Amino acid sequence: MAARPLTPSIPAASPAGGRVAGRDSAVAAAPADDFDIELELLLEGIYRKYQHDFRGYSRASLRRRLSQALRDLKLDTLSQLQDRMLRDSALFTRLFQYLTVQVSEMFRDPSYFRALREQVVPVLKTYPSLKVWVAGCSSGEELWSLAILFAEEGLHERTTFYATDINPAALAEARAGVYDVARLRAFGRNYLAAGGQHSLGDYYHAAYGKAKFDASLVTRAVFADHSLATDSVFQEAQLISCRNVLIYFDRSLQDRALGLFRDALVRHGFLGLGSKESLQFSAHAEAFEAVMPADRLYRKR
Repeated sequence: MAARPLTPSIPAASPAGGRVAGRDSAVAAAPADDFDIELELLLEGIYRKYQHDFRGYSRASLRRRLSQALRDLKLDTLSQLQDRMLRDSALFTRLFQYLTVQVSEMFRDPSYFRALREQVVPVLKTYPSLKVWVAGCSSGEELWSLAILFAEEGLHERTTFYATDINPAALAEARAGVYDVARLRAFGRNYLAAGGQHSLGDYYHAAYGKAKFDASLVTRAVFADHSLATDSVFQEAQLISCRNVLIYFDRSLQDRALGLFRDALVRHGFLGLGSKESLQFSAHAEAFEAVMPADRLYRKR
């Protein structure tokens, strides 16, 4: 349901007010408070028009990404972007790719996956069926890594993976499991360092510069649109892996997401975070105990 634009876009400042001629330098030269005001209006407009909530995202990250969007779109101000975006859903679709971060790799931080093998898998093997939530799955590298690990540990047939993200294009990539061949060397190194039992090449077929991973690995995967900012608990799970997502949230949204994870996990379920993320200072810190703190692996009390 589309809402009307919040307010007319803020007029561009006159040269006397600080505007500079070049588009590439306009954002950097504008007073920070002007940019920040326009940023808040843009985020509110996106939420009311398109029901996507980025208001709890880290402002530093948003400034960088939206500054790049202005340069690429050859616009001077966020007000101009807001004015066009509210009237042009195709432009919002393009802007959406700037607002969502799609940077990942298979078996990223190999010690995390080794910790899963050694500390978590023995516990998971005691369950007759398993649910694993990959929250903020991006283009699927984390999902496929976990699917391979679970297959090697004999857990594939009893596990349902729930791969969620707010970006439909990312979900489509995750489902396809197709990646550039140029990335495979790094993927393969990570896989072996993570304790891989075979060769990563056993799991994909390469042709024409692309590698397609074996679709049988994700036959029990469910791909779904889900926002950690606005949606509720997705599924009860024994393991939730949400890595390198919370770093793009402010503290309030981090706490909201961690509250969802706490509520979604079964008692003594496991939570994996990114290497630069932590439960320290979280409102939900007491709900978890560290299993492998260096690898950001936690367990619900």
